[in-house]
Amino acid sequence: MYTKLRLLSLVAILGLGLTVSCRTSGPETPARTVAEFFRKYENRSGFKATTLSAGFTTRLLLARLGKLGGNNELAQALTSVREIRMLTFTPTTDRAQRLVAAGLNKEVDGLLASERYTSIPVSADSARTTITRYAIRQQGDRVPELVATGNVEAVPESFALIAVSGNFTRSQVDELIKFLPGAVGELTQ
Repeated sequence: MYTKLRLLSLVAILGLGLTVSCRTSGPETPARTVAEFFRKYENRSGFKATTLSAGFTTRLLLARLGKLGGNNELAQALTSVREIRMLTFTPTTDRAQRLVAAGLNKEVDGLLASERYTSIPVSADSARTTITRYAIRQQGDRVPELVATGNVEAVPESFALIAVSGNFTRSQVDELIKFLPGAVGELTQ
């Protein structure tokens, strides 16, 4: 009886030890949505989150930037913006660089695939910017969200995620993709 109790205690301790070691050595639970991704990382060390709501001042700034481009389709897209969320991470250690290379990009790829985002090919002009990938979530003929991923300007090993929510047509999204790389720098200053 004593041997069985001792053996059962040993099995329980080993099971608990394996559970703890798996949890500490394995990756965290990946985010399932873009909003969950922001909540997961926005308050962590090294991450910087910025949210621009479509208040009056933001709409004026976006409209002014759109008019400078002289494109009516772009101006309409900018007035349809409800919110812009930006999350950036600039790694300072080897471990943080591995997080970018293996963790953050794979996590974003997974959540975009599971939420049925559609990738948008990047033109040669857009490929020169720090934003390397675009994806949209479409509902019928409207696009409620555009997501851009890439890196922080002049920091190749970094990570950046930009989510633009609104009510856009597909042609307005095409104009936003041309406009977004230049505007991100202006909006974060």
